[in-house]
Amino acid sequence: MMDPYVPTDEVANQSPPFADVNLFTTDAALQEAVVREGAAHALKQLAAYGALCGSAEALERGRIANEFPPRLMTHDAKGRRRDTVEFHPAYHDCMAQSMAAGLHCGSWEDDGTGGARPGVNVARAGAFYMTAQMEAGHCCPLTMTNAAVPTIRLQPELADAWVPRILSRSYDPAFRPAAEKRSVTIGMGMTEKQGGTDVRANTTAAEPVGNGGPGGEYVLAGHKWFLSAPMCDAFLMLAQAPGGLSCFLVPRHLPDGTVNALRLQRLKDKLGNRSNASAELELHGAHGWLVAEEGRGVPAIIEMVTYTRLDCAVASAGLMRLALAMALHHARHRRVFGRLLADQPLMAHVLADLALDVEAATALAFRLARSFDRAEDERAAAWRRLMTPVTKYWVCKIAPFLVGEAMECLGGNGYVEENGIARIYREVPVNSIWEGSGNVMALDVLRVLQREPEAAEMVLQELAQLIGDDRQLAAAHARIAALLHEPRLLDARARALLESLALTAAGAILRAHAPAEVADAFIATRLAGPPRQTYGQGLERADTAAILARALP
Repeated sequence: MMDPYVPTDEVANQSPPFADVNLFTTDAALQEAVVREGAAHALKQLAAYGALCGSAEALERGRIANEFPPRLMTHDAKGRRRDTVEFHPAYHDCMAQSMAAGLHCGSWEDDGTGGARPGVNVARAGAFYMTAQMEAGHCCPLTMTNAAVPTIRLQPELADAWVPRILSRSYDPAFRPAAEKRSVTIGMGMTEKQGGTDVRANTTAAEPVGNGGPGGEYVLAGHKWFLSAPMCDAFLMLAQAPGGLSCFLVPRHLPDGTVNALRLQRLKDKLGNRSNASAELELHGAHGWLVAEEGRGVPAIIEMVTYTRLDCAVASAGLMRLALAMALHHARHRRVFGRLLADQPLMAHVLADLALDVEAATALAFRLARSFDRAEDERAAAWRRLMTPVTKYWVCKIAPFLVGEAMECLGGNGYVEENGIARIYREVPVNSIWEGSGNVMALDVLRVLQREPEAAEMVLQELAQLIGDDRQLAAAHARIAALLHEPRLLDARARALLESLALTAAGAILRAHAPAEVADAFIATRLAGPPRQTYGQGLERADTAAILARALP
């Protein structure tokens, strides 16, 4: 008689958990980018941090922080306004780890003598790239706090009060006045429901207390449709002062210790970024302090926006790397039709194709980070001005498609929450949307071409030097130059211009620095050959084994 019980507890032909992986030492492209772009001194520190971020414990904290998202507490038990947000302890643990690593302030720490440390933005990008893989949602307040420093420094008296606490590497989540805290975080509130990206349509009003003016006190009344990270200690906000749209530092607590009149209406129910809170806010006579002159709100906050765009690109590249690593890990352990999935030619082509975009995105993001480290160099400034929107556009645009393809490599396991890649898939679209969607990036590039044509000329000159005698790259460079000489077409073809710039720049960097098998395959499939819509095409002559060996976690 047949035994009705069939044992199922033994699991076969499944990959082991993706955990306890050093996210730095197992990523050749990342290590080389860090050295190439000027932060070789940080290798030991980044290796230790990569082990921390890829540990089973850290990855589990990231999972839990998303399983138990923040809760809005508008009132206490007796009906008094609270306007606070409660987070799971796992979120606070992520914040503490990341702030100890300096991700909220690393761009501004000096060398101990008052001078800037070399390669600080590249070193910070390396850590940020891995932090996003550990848990991406809490990166939002880290990004904004780091990015807020140049804007706050426009007003020296505000900088004296706030920047020293920003530079602290401790984490203090307590809801109390900044003067009583070891450290602070900074958020932002720019968009309003009637305007969105068009911040000049903002209706929040700011009336001066007394004479007002730079550094002066104002009373704000209005709303914000998106207030990022509402438990920050202060926010940079745009509001209409008598002299026009202006930038204000709006703290959660006033100098006398009372709570500022920031009324949290609800938390956004977002596709991803679940561990991080985003709120709708009403300002009921809240007090803020003017940064720079009235009417100069956009120029004042643009430095903050520029730094956040760098982080969007770095985080997207990091998440793409994690998705690729998880797909490779699965394919190296799963047997299908008698052999490992990774050894099936079609799968090898798909994985290698994914690896090309990940390496290109990493190369572009870290080349951009280097330009932030060389502010006094006019060529670096030109790269930063033109290639920040270009890099954010391309890297953040390809991320959802790439992560979706990586998810498919895991089959049904990829679609299941426990495996983690579904969370990455929900996470990546935010970086394409936040701090400027694709069309906003295109318009920003058009403004550079109109107002600072010399910046584009310097970037194209640098690309020409990198390209050397590569005919395919030279042809791509010529196409960009031709497009720039047809200004009547640029409005309609701006997206094509951004993509061409990104692909050509990535191809040039890979040609100059990456192994030949990587550069050759990227250039042949992205800048030459027939059009393609999906991964796994055009690699018939590529050395997929070498590409995958380089990408293996």
